[in-house]
Amino acid sequence: MLELMQKGGPVMWVILAASVLGLAVFLERLVYLHRAQVRVGEFLRGLANLVRDNRYDEARQQCLSTPGPVARVALSAVLARECPRAELRDIVQEAGQLEVPRLERHLLLLNGIAWVAPLLGLLGTVLGLLEAFYLVSSQGGYATVADLSGAVYHSLIAAAAGLAVAIPALIAAAYLSSRVKELLHDMERAGIEMVNLLKNRTLPAAEILAMEGEPAEEP
Repeated sequence: MLELMQKGGPVMWVILAASVLGLAVFLERLVYLHRAQVRVGEFLRGLANLVRDNRYDEARQQCLSTPGPVARVALSAVLARECPRAELRDIVQEAGQLEVPRLERHLLLLNGIAWVAPLLGLLGTVLGLLEAFYLVSSQGGYATVADLSGAVYHSLIAAAAGLAVAIPALIAAAYLSSRVKELLHDMERAGIEMVNLLKNRTLPAAEILAMEGEPAEEP
């Protein structure tokens, strides 16, 4: 490994640093998004039972004890339950918008690494080719095939390293983006259903569940 780093030139160390940074970002985001994930249907059903019984303190405690942006969006609805429907909807939307930067944190950096790594590899290749041509010119135009092939080999190491970093980083960024979209969908669902629940809490349970988009259990 160290031998390849030395053969690839100084750009290889920059590519290595980018790979370590990308891996750290991916692992941090993976853990964060895993902790932020909740079973939305089960969580909302529990809140629905508490709201219908006017047990708002318990509903608030349930939101506070549940980690993740979905619970925080639901909490904003519970705290503003006395507001008119339109105002309550705006409050819930604002709470969801505040969660978006937390979910998308560092994703731009990971995407940047995925795009920059091949360019770094290309830079290393160009520098290696320049070294090869300099070798030819310094020897008066007489250089062995072994000398040229060795210089080209060293230059291509950086290109391969750049692609080896960029491809996993791009896949990781796409995966994390899909997880973020799922959480955004869960937040939107929780906000809509909490508004409907708080403003229609006198409806029978079957009708509330139907509004939530979930089939009611048959007796």
